[in-house]
Amino acid sequence: MEFLTVTIDQGVAAVSINRPPANALARALILEVGELLDQLKDNSDVRAIVLHGEGKFFSAGADIKEFTTVSSGEEFSKLSSDGQAIFEKLETYPKPVIAAIHGAALGGGLELAMACHMRFVTESAKLGLPELQLGLIPGFAGTQRLPGYVGKAKAAEMLLTSEPITGREAVEWGLANRAFADEDLLAETLSIASKIAEKSPIAVAAALRMLQYTKHDAYYKGVGAEAESFGEVFVSEDAKEGIQAFIEKRKPKFIGR
Repeated sequence: MEFLTVTIDQGVAAVSINRPPANALARALILEVGELLDQLKDNSDVRAIVLHGEGKFFSAGADIKEFTTVSSGEEFSKLSSDGQAIFEKLETYPKPVIAAIHGAALGGGLELAMACHMRFVTESAKLGLPELQLGLIPGFAGTQRLPGYVGKAKAAEMLLTSEPITGREAVEWGLANRAFADEDLLAETLSIASKIAEKSPIAVAAALRMLQYTKHDAYYKGVGAEAESFGEVFVSEDAKEGIQAFIEKRKPKFIGR
């Protein structure tokens, strides 16, 4: 693995994302997540997984510069649907996957965290979906998972304002399970994962399967529509302006087409 490092101890695999400086989710990193899930699935030494970021962030979002290499809306829609499939594999994984979020989980980084079964955060962490600032929309099922955690009104607020919420607010809103001090986050998350790892893996897998029944057909229709809209929005002049403005570190000027 180029971007993921795994340490296994007492039934818990601690997986660190290491792609400096911001752990941006390049396509190669997302593919590695899928590959790692396949590798650990039948590993009897692993009963729970903790996903965390190296450096200052969990993940500050997608690799925006990589977007400039995509030439068409159809290709962008495929990028979205491919990412959705890997995150769906994560959410339906038979072993619990817990995100330990410090610094920031933004855009694709938050979508990755939302696909995990639980999220533990630092009180000062920033969680948000800022895609509209670039003239885009979330593309890895963020528009579908977020309302399930925080409700439709707060999801609309996060999406439309592009403003992140703190780790403490994420707990209050239902997006995260618990908040810890920065220095305690990883140790506390690993401790919780260790308690889960002591349970029967058969019963844990069954419980995780049962949780999937709370997802409705509308969700799967929604992620398909999200991928299609992701590509449609990408070919707009506003999206091109938003991406270029991000790269140039300036405020975009949207014109509505």
